[in-house]
This record gives sequence, structure tokens and C-alpha cells, in this order.
Amino acid sequence: VTITTRLLVSHLSGIRHYEKDITKVKEEKEKANRALKLTKSHQDKEQKEGKGIEKTDIVKQKKEHDGETKSRNSKPGRKDKEFEQEEYYLKEKFESVIESLKIFKNDPLFFKPGDQFLYSTYGFTLLSAVVERASGQKFTDYMLKMFRDLDMLSTVLDDNEAMIYNRARCYVYNKKGRLVNAPYVDNSYKWAGGGFLSSVGDLLKFGNALLYSYQAGQFKNRNGKLLPGYLKPGTVAMMWTPVPKTEVSWDRDGKYAMAWAVVEKNQQYGCCRQQRHYASHTGGAVGASSVLLILPEELDPEAQGTWPVAPPRGVVVTIICNMQSVSLNSTALKIAREFDKEKQAQ
Repeated sequence: VTITTRLLVSHLSGIRHYEKDITKVKEEKEKANRALKLTKSHQDKEQKEGKGIEKTDIVKQKKEHDGETKSRNSKPGRKDKEFEQEEYYLKEKFESVIESLKIFKNDPLFFKPGDQFLYSTYGFTLLSAVVERASGQKFTDYMLKMFRDLDMLSTVLDDNEAMIYNRARCYVYNKKGRLVNAPYVDNSYKWAGGGFLSSVGDLLKFGNALLYSYQAGQFKNRNGKLLPGYLKPGTVAMMWTPVPKTEVSWDRDGKYAMAWAVVEKNQQYGCCRQQRHYASHTGGAVGASSVLLILPEELDPEAQGTWPVAPPRGVVVTIICNMQSVSLNSTALKIAREFDKEKQAQ
């Protein structure tokens, strides 16, 4: 088979995640698909029965909110099962990402590359090995230089031995429901998929750099005063374009793109639910949870290049907490929408 970097970055490679048993993975996916079908059929029934009056809309919104809350509350359960996998708690130190490939390189693929979606941290470990070989540098050195270019000076390797100023302690709940310190792990086997420490300030810089790059091409008539983005506008647009056959666990309206989950702009009925275009990604590690969400401002194409305020235009929200299995995407989206409403009101 052929595995391309595009398949790796969209989790379509067939490389396993932490679970080695394909039967268990299929069972979990079938359960999730059944639950999703039930939810969608319930929503379709409500839409057909709705009369369009204000009271009906309020009831519909309440039921939709209840459904979202139920979905949110169920996510930690799925994550907890993931955190039961032994490989989450590896303590072995790997000197290079090439060396860490030995963990999974001899395991069979779960499906033919490109046929199905399966979120895989190891897919990103292989991707980091590609970066290492293509750049001629150690992956970690390559990334730290990039973080410096982005002015993300607080983003570092999660190295247990190094003295890292302001490093937070991480916590988990034990089997008795009590808060305890997270166990010791070594993340050198998955730098690309969960091996960096950062701060909310640095993640905001990262989000704004991407948003600036995404919008910079639309601000052409500023007498050459606008600096180029870190990435080309077309590159970010490609990264934020949904890829067929993918799915997103933290927002059922979304699809996976290239290392980002993306929800596209959509509204089927007047005065009803609106879907805004946004990109996000959550993070889960032993003792920590995070999210970075980017809600671009909807710019008028008729006024291209004449906006008074330069990019980035939109809202960037990031949350980091030193607690395991916390679902944060819905909270970040609500915060982004509130700030967006405030900007529109002005």
C-alpha cells in the first residue's frame, strides 16, 4: 500500500491508535454511529413536526441544547477508555522519532489507506519522522525553531528532566473519585501528537498567526504595507478544507481536515440554527486537557481589500487545564460566539 502525508495528516492512513485490537475499535465506532443516527433521526422528526412559531423554536433549542450536553458529557467516558491503554503510560525515553516508530511499525494496518477514518497519534509520529528526514534536522529542533519564528517562546518539549519555569502539576481522578497527581510518563515517543508544553498566550499567538495567514490574501489594496503571513493563504485554506470520509468526535457537525477539525458555514432554514465556519482541535494527555478554536470573521467579498482594520479578523479561544478528560470544545465555541456577538453589536 501507499501512505501519503495527506492521509497521515487527515487520519486516513489505517495506522492504529493506542488500541491494538481492531475488533474493539470497530465495536466502538459502530456504537458511536448508532447513537449519531438516532440523534439525527430525532432532530429530523422535530424539524418536520415544527410549526415555525416562537414557542416551538424555543422548545427545539432546548432539546438541541440537551442533546449537545448529553453528547458532551459522554465524551469523557470514551476518553477514559482510551486512557486505559497501556501505551498512554510509557516511561521509555526515545532519542529520536525514527527510533519511536518501532512501537507500531510491524503492526498490521486496520484498513486500506484512504478507505476509513481512524484518529491515530502514531500517524503523527510517522509524520514527524517524514519532517525529520525531509528537513535534515531533528524533529524537535525543527519545531522549536518554528515556535521561535512564531514568537511562542513558552512552548517547549515536555521533558521530565528539564527545569521548566512555571510548569503546572497535572491531576487525575482515581478509582475512588479523589483527585491525585497524574502518573509519570515520558512523551518522547509522540512529540508530534502530544509532546509539547505551552501556554494560553502562546496558543493565542499560534491561532492568530494562522488566522492572519488565512485572511492576508483578501487585503490587497493597502499600499504594500501588509506583511505576508507565516503560511500562504491557500495553504491555510487547504488545511481548513474538510476531507471526505472523516469525522470529528468533539463536534458532530464537523469533518476532519488537515490536522484540524472544521465546521463549515451552513443554514438550511430561515430564522433557525446557523452553523458558523470555524476550525478547532482539542488535546488530551495524562493529567491535562486543552482546546484551540479559531472563528474567522465573515468578511464581505464585495469590499475586498478596503477594510479599515487589517487581519487577523475574528475570535481565537484557547483553554488549557491541568485535569484529564475534560471536554472543552463546546465551552470554547460558546466563548467565541459571545465575543463575536459583541463585535457585531459594535
